[in-house]
Amino acid sequence: MTDEEKTRAIRVGILDAGKKLKHRYPILTRQNAWGMSFFLLSIVMIMGAAWCYLSHGAPAWAVILWIAFWTSILHELEHDLIHYLYFKKQPPIQNLMLLVAWLLRPLTLNPWMRRRLHFHHHKFSGTETDMEEKGVTNGMAWGILRLIATPDLFFGNVLRFPCFQREVRDLYRLGKLSHEDTLHLKRTALLGFLPFGVPLHLLWYSYVLIWLATILADNGLIALSPAFIHWQRAVHPLMILLVVPNLLRQFCLHFITSNMHYYGDIERGNIFQQTQVLNAWWTWPFQLFCFNFGSTHSIHHYIVDDPFYLRQLIVRPSHLLFRKYGVRFNDTGSFARANRYGLIK
Repeated sequence: MTDEEKTRAIRVGILDAGKKLKHRYPILTRQNAWGMSFFLLSIVMIMGAAWCYLSHGAPAWAVILWIAFWTSILHELEHDLIHYLYFKKQPPIQNLMLLVAWLLRPLTLNPWMRRRLHFHHHKFSGTETDMEEKGVTNGMAWGILRLIATPDLFFGNVLRFPCFQREVRDLYRLGKLSHEDTLHLKRTALLGFLPFGVPLHLLWYSYVLIWLATILADNGLIALSPAFIHWQRAVHPLMILLVVPNLLRQFCLHFITSNMHYYGDIERGNIFQQTQVLNAWWTWPFQLFCFNFGSTHSIHHYIVDDPFYLRQLIVRPSHLLFRKYGVRFNDTGSFARANRYGLIK
């Protein structure tokens, strides 16, 4: 079978699995209600954790892990909202959900700007113009730079900006990016992390530097003004409740997504080559904070209209189809190939 024939067969099978599940449990057809329920539950859980921490009822490490988990569900909701899977005919509700999900994950890209990048990703996944995946380190050789850029989109992309600029210019000259595409990429680079991401990242870097300085001061190596220590204590709750959980969540998500997507030698439009299933036992600490992304996201590339909770429920029949038609599972060799599809030896 050709890759196109395999893709068609997998799509038919996944659609059939989803239809059977909805027929058995009609409540699953209430997509808007499910989306709003997960949305409100995540907010309540995050706010509850914040209350527990601020009232000295929970340790910082537990709160960080808890918030990282629930913000991973908000990421899945944002992704579905980008595809208009909830409240498509009610834009005010949809936009409010996008805004709140962004506020609770403020280190991320503006979701309205991300929408164009994400649609381009689906159309050109794994090719040289797939800037969304390139932005989360897909296609990079593993080293210090990729390790830095994996959790920190802002600093990582600042370091890679000259390379990005040169690549975008070359792709435009070759006619692979339109004038509108290049303008959107420029706007995204300049404004995508405003108004939340840029100041919060700068606050985080300042916090870390002062924390390191306090260690030196405690050992008598330097003198540190009490004003810096007071400032650090004042912003500490913000770091615990907002910044650190999202850095943890982003590291897990970007590690999984950048390694389960192939990049660089993909035939344009060939869905069969775009992803693998990355669900080996050692990935589960990462999967916990990206809501099982490595196991379920390939399903989305075949069927984009299924919401995230349905993908979780049809994992088993989907994986059986993947194995039947030869979709790759846990191709860890792609780590050494800088995520090239290549050939498994």
